[in-house]
Amino acid sequence: MLLVTGGAGFIGSNLVAALAERGLGPIAICDHFGAGEEGAAKWRNLAKHPIVAVVPPEQLMDWLAEEGQAVSTIFHMGASSSTVESDVDFILRNNFTLSMKLWYWCAENDVRLIYASSAATYGDGQLGFDDDNDPVALGALRPLNPYGWSKQLFDTNALRLAREGATPPQWAGLKFFNVYGPNEYHKGGQRSVAHQLFEQIRDAGRVRLFKSHHPDYEDGGQMRDFVWVGDCVDAMLFLYENSTIDGIFNAGSGIARSFKDLALATFAAMEREPDIHYIDTPESIRQHYQYYTQAEMERLREAGFDRPATVLEDGVAAYVRGYLMTDDPYR
Repeated sequence: MLLVTGGAGFIGSNLVAALAERGLGPIAICDHFGAGEEGAAKWRNLAKHPIVAVVPPEQLMDWLAEEGQAVSTIFHMGASSSTVESDVDFILRNNFTLSMKLWYWCAENDVRLIYASSAATYGDGQLGFDDDNDPVALGALRPLNPYGWSKQLFDTNALRLAREGATPPQWAGLKFFNVYGPNEYHKGGQRSVAHQLFEQIRDAGRVRLFKSHHPDYEDGGQMRDFVWVGDCVDAMLFLYENSTIDGIFNAGSGIARSFKDLALATFAAMEREPDIHYIDTPESIRQHYQYYTQAEMERLREAGFDRPATVLEDGVAAYVRGYLMTDDPYR
């Protein structure tokens, strides 16, 4: 049995879809669904795929105690993923404490663990975006929010325990960059910029982007590593298929693109004429605003992952035309 925590979420449900399409499983998921629009979106993320168990997060360790002998691999995607969440105790319970419990359980029960880290661990990017597994380099990173710190905390403990030999038979973390694609509709303000731009064009025929307040970047020229969710899933499946690979790896496209590029790709996918308006970056975020991110992908490539990254224009077209403009946008 394969267990996907956060299996009803964005990346988790895309992973469930890929596992089911490949005939891997049976698949159990652990997640909260909630009520209203969020709950409706999350169950629809899974409605097309066979699931043998749905476990509430607060019952996960008890469920593993009873059913865990059937589990061979845990894909730990579950987390409080909001970068604006201010309840640090809540974030630590969900992102660090539970992750540590899963690590120890996997080590004791000979179960593989593939988990989601985050590019938020890199903070403002002044130290670069190199997924160096040296403990000193990793420990030098300074995340900007509690979410990034919680992910950093687990990464550093994973490396510490690996040095001490207290590990699952395989352990691997992926630092996801700016992921976009289907099944993110429950995420509210945390949805990808690609989805937000699509809605702006659909509803108003134009988009708003931040002006640049940095002399090296033009308006809309701020750059991010936008990565198609299918590429992230392929990276996880690569690790699953290569059980001797351990460590923490970046999961991005490896190519920084501007917000203007993303907007133009969205207009093109929707067959609309570009209409971009620039607004001031809010004062509250201007001082620490990030102008550039780009994943260093050499470690994962050197480990054998050779799938080319999806070009931004191709990924946006696949998202817009294959999902967002259809009657059924779920994967």
